[in-house]
Amino acid sequence: MNQKKPTLEKISPEFGSSVFVKKHTSQQSHTKAFWHFHPEIELVYVDKGQGKRHIGNHLSYFNNSQLLMLGSNLPHNGFTDRLTEKGSEILVQFRPEFLGEVFFNIPEMQTINALFERAKNGILFKIESKQKVGSKLQRLDELKGFDRIILLLEILSDLAEAKDYELLNADGFVFETELQDSTKINMIYNHINTNFRNHISLDEIADKASMTVPAFCRYFKKSTGKTFTKLVNEYRVVHATKLLSESQMSIADVAFECGFNNFSHFNKLFKEFTGKSASKYRGELKLMVK
Repeated sequence: MNQKKPTLEKISPEFGSSVFVKKHTSQQSHTKAFWHFHPEIELVYVDKGQGKRHIGNHLSYFNNSQLLMLGSNLPHNGFTDRLTEKGSEILVQFRPEFLGEVFFNIPEMQTINALFERAKNGILFKIESKQKVGSKLQRLDELKGFDRIILLLEILSDLAEAKDYELLNADGFVFETELQDSTKINMIYNHINTNFRNHISLDEIADKASMTVPAFCRYFKKSTGKTFTKLVNEYRVVHATKLLSESQMSIADVAFECGFNNFSHFNKLFKEFTGKSASKYRGELKLMVK
């Protein structure tokens, strides 16, 4: 296997089906998240859960629900940190050519074909689409054969027409051209995820990756499009958004809890990453809850 790739995940639908559908509930344990990709297009709908999204070059935190579409070979980590008691996650995976090599090239399928192209950047759908499509996705789990295919086409048509979405990797950084060494990049992400509240020196992480510091810096920038320091700070800010939405901690305490020992540095990075100050972010969340 090419050593410059995230792990290729092999996906096997059940016998007699070309579409893989799986439902998780809060009672079921999740397999450990790892950095992977697959040729299948993936739809993920989480109802009443929360966690980090790490998709391609994008990192963020979600609370309550999310509807995502990930295109072929877009590397990503697993999503849910935890589902609430009544929460569920539905996962749908299918190859772009699951209805034949040319089916989505016919004129009537033009909008869905364009949706598949957009999905290579990762698509996050907003409230209107979640309400329209969420329950249909959950029904897919109960259907088999022809009925499942028809409902999936209906879902794809709804999403192709949707206007309430954002592209998660709109900066055009394409992973498909230079896919990472899976075990190394996964180890680095896991180390950041576990230790971002503390100072992680370049010496420490380069040593873990069995590389010199300059070689590590070049490798990391080439693999992710970011410097190591930038990615660690993004993990910290994403954790801060979680604490601001879920805890009553003061903003200064949130900053220190996330590994920032300089409050003005935290404020500057938080605004760079989210487009608003931490106090404005928390204030808007309160308004949304009301």
